[in-house]
Amino acid sequence: MNDAIALTISAVTGIFLAAFFFGGLWWTVKKTVTSKNPMLWFFGSLALRTCVVLGGFYAVSLWRFERLAACLAGFFAAHIAFKILLFPAGPKSN
Repeated sequence: MNDAIALTISAVTGIFLAAFFFGGLWWTVKKTVTSKNPMLWFFGSLALRTCVVLGGFYAVSLWRFERLAACLAGFFAAHIAFKILLFPAGPKSN
C-alpha cells in the first residue's frame, strides 16, 4: 500500500476513534444523570472506550510508528476540533 494512503487512512481512523471516545463520554454523562449507580456507568464506559481506542491504535499501526503517529495526530486534531465546535467561547470565568 502506498505510504501516503496508509497515513491518510490512519489519520482518518484516529478521527473516528476520537468521535467514538468523546461521543461515548458524552453519552455516559447523559446516562449517569438519571442512573442509580453512576460510578458503574463511568468506570464501565471508561474501560470500554479505552479498550476500543487502544485496540484501534494497535490495529492501525501494524507496528509502524508513522501510522501510529498519524492516528494519534488525527485523534488529537479531532479532539481540538470538538472543543472548538462545542465550546467556541472557551470556559466561562466567574
